[in-house]
Amino acid sequence: MLTLHPVPAFSDNYIWCLHDDQSAYVVDPGEAEPVLRYLKERSLRLKGILVTHHHFDHVSGIEALLAASPEIPVWGPGNETIPGRTLSLKGGEQFELDWGMQLQVLAVPGHTLGHIAYFAPESPLGPLLFCGDTLFSSGCGRLFEGTPAQMHESLQRLGQLPPETLVCCTHEYTTANLKFAQAVEPDNRDIAERLDEVRGLREQNLPSLPSSLALEWKVNPFLRANEGAVLASLTSKLGTRPTSAADSFAKLRQWKDNF
Repeated sequence: MLTLHPVPAFSDNYIWCLHDDQSAYVVDPGEAEPVLRYLKERSLRLKGILVTHHHFDHVSGIEALLAASPEIPVWGPGNETIPGRTLSLKGGEQFELDWGMQLQVLAVPGHTLGHIAYFAPESPLGPLLFCGDTLFSSGCGRLFEGTPAQMHESLQRLGQLPPETLVCCTHEYTTANLKFAQAVEPDNRDIAERLDEVRGLREQNLPSLPSSLALEWKVNPFLRANEGAVLASLTSKLGTRPTSAADSFAKLRQWKDNF
């Protein structure tokens, strides 16, 4: 039995832990203490660390985890500074975790230039996507280093994965993202229903994640940048119609940055 668990960290981060009640891998450990506590409570042995990008809230716990579990592999982007990294990745690689689970590495620049994602096309839980701060539930990451064109291309790449793919992003931003999505598409019933669902989950202090790509195509304005309702909303707000899907994305991201 494989378990996928979001370990809360900081105020709104999730550190994903994938385990079989014996061995565990964690994704983007910005803090060590909640991971160490979770591992100890369940008598799990940490077997490896996966990193999507270099921001402190994704890497600051690595060294303490390595002190507790020496010599485990740390996968991360090769052109970013990742503490303790042992395996440098740039996109296009494949490797195997325990349980015979194959991971594909996808280059998804935009939030940072070296940002990568990990995709498991087959797992007992279905296809899994660990996408860091690129694709959020109902949103996407800010552009700290990359261009709108890069982020748009990265999101489209992720969006072409199977619709049943579970989207394991690393922040509990879903409520705020859905409020923006509703401003963009006020008549979208899927957005309204998802917002009601997420509010109910958060009232119980339950995570809104993982999402799925099928759901994201219904409610995420950044994936829907070329949909008629989104284009109409942008045209009404800006007075001019976006010239392309990439231009629509860029204008949506600017709108969200000031929302």
